Amino acid sequence: MSEDKKLVEMTAHELREVIAHYREQARKAETMGVINEYEVYQRKALIAESYLVDPDLVTIGQVYRLIGIEDHYFKVERIKGIFAWGFRLNGTSSEEGIPLALLQLKE
Repeated sequence: MSEDKKLVEMTAHELREVIAHYREQARKAETMGVINEYEVYQRKALIAESYLVDPDLVTIGQVYRLIGIEDHYFKVERIKGIFAWGFRLNGTSSEEGIPLALLQLKE
């Protein structure tokens, strides 16, 4: 894994390798009981996964279920980079950005 190459510059194959590395680091941190490090690597993997999502598959105005969060839905208002910006249904009224990899794009 090349630490000096930005995620945005990586090929899909390189991104998958980075994701596997982050997941392995997260697993090790969890095994050692270092929860904050575990969460950092989980988030890094999620961000890397978002670069594999085609933003053209996300429809503005569409409501998507959030992966890994039971009964939570997100209405996309705009997309900027690898983040979908919008509002959680039945959530806070403030706009937030979430990584594209959290959106369930297929049923």
